[in-house]
This record gives sequence, C-alpha cells and structure tokens, in this order.
Amino acid sequence: MSNMPQTVSVLRTPNLLGIAGVTLSALVYVFFLGAFMYTIAFVADVGVPKTIDGGLIGAPLRAALINLALLGQFGLQHSVMARPAFKRWWTKFIPESLERSVFVLAATVALVLLLWLWQPLPGQVWSVDNPLLATVLWTLCGVGWAVVLLSTFLLNHFELFGLQQSLLFATGQSAGVPSFKTPVLYRYVRHPLYLGFVIAFWATPHMSVGHLLFAIGCTGYILVGIFFEERDLITQFGDTYRRYQKRVPMLLPLRGRAD
Repeated sequence: MSNMPQTVSVLRTPNLLGIAGVTLSALVYVFFLGAFMYTIAFVADVGVPKTIDGGLIGAPLRAALINLALLGQFGLQHSVMARPAFKRWWTKFIPESLERSVFVLAATVALVLLLWLWQPLPGQVWSVDNPLLATVLWTLCGVGWAVVLLSTFLLNHFELFGLQQSLLFATGQSAGVPSFKTPVLYRYVRHPLYLGFVIAFWATPHMSVGHLLFAIGCTGYILVGIFFEERDLITQFGDTYRRYQKRVPMLLPLRGRAD
C-alpha cells in the first residue's frame, strides 16, 4: 500500500525558518541512515564494534530482561508516535512540516539505545556449516534488507523520512491529499517493508539465543504494528482498503496479486 500525497506547487524563496527545517531534516536523515547501516552489520554479527552476539556475557536472565526492555521501548516509541491522535497533539507544539523528522529522530535514538545496550545470549539455536546452504541464507538476508529499502522508495522514501515535508514547507508547496496506490511489491503483499525485515532477521546461518530473542521480539512488534497501522488505514481509506485486504495477503504472497 502506498499513501502518497500529490504535491501542489506554489514556489517561494525559502526563508530562514524553512532553511533551518530542511537542515534539521537532512541531519536527522543522515543520522538514521548511519544507524540503519549499522543495524545491518549488527544483525549479521560482522564488521562493527558491537554486534548482536558481541560484548561481555552476563547473567542470562538479566540479559534477557534488559533485551526485552530495549525491544519494548523501541516498539512503544513507534506505536505511540505513529498514531494519528498523537500526531494531532504533537503538532500543537512543533511545526507540522517537522513532525515526521522528529518521529524519525526519536525512532533512531530508540534504535541506537537498543544496539548500544543489547546483551549477548550466545547459546546456539542452529549453526549451518554447509557452505552452500550458508551462502543461501546470507543471500536471503541480503534480499530482505534490499526489499526493505526498495519498499521505502515504492512508497515515497523522502516523505517517509521527513525530508519532503520540510522541503515543501521551505518552498511554499503543499503536499495535497494522500492517494491510495499499490505499486509493484504492494500488489503481492500489503506490507513488503515488514516482510523484508522478517526475512533479514531470520535468515542467518548462525542463530544464537540472543539473535532468536531479537528476531522473535521484532517479528512480534511487526505483527502488532501491522494491526494498528491497518486500523488507521481503514479509518483513512475505508472500503478501498478493506477491498485491498481481501485481495492481497498481509505478509506472505500466497494469493494472486492485486490489479
């Protein structure tokens, strides 16, 4: 599903407030992009100082509780700040053009906390020694991250991360009314972005107890997030979205595509 606004152009010379907003949004985007790239290496357990299985090993119960708390704060931030009611309240205090950037900033801070404070639980759930099968799993993991990135561009990458809103405000343009579209992958599953995350989190040749906890926690949050997101989409698009739900599966492409 794509919720992409139609831009109405009334160009003007950006003022200082508009320039400041664009600068803030750009800095937040760079911060997010760095955290996102680090997350890929973190989950793959390679190439960065702190990974999902790296660090000092402490008491398993304490580590598990800390990790659950970290997953909880990340999920809570997303669930609360993404809701329309919170956005209506929040934009009484910040410019509407910066609402998405502030959300991305808060989400990135929550993600950095999760990565920084994550406690390793190193016991092996499975370990694949066959080189061919291991390569297949690593390839699937890469495909998952690629699907995540592609899905953001199929929606509206720069709107999703707040850059478009601040730029439109700075140049005096209006985003217009959102339209309902289902580009490419969204014709086969309703949430390809979430599907990409699920693939990336689970496709690994070396699944530790900590990685398993991470994958289960993130998958659980994704399912909860889909519930709330689809409730909001039904409120926004009504029967159009209900018909889309009936035609297209949620995560697994097990039925025919939507036309």
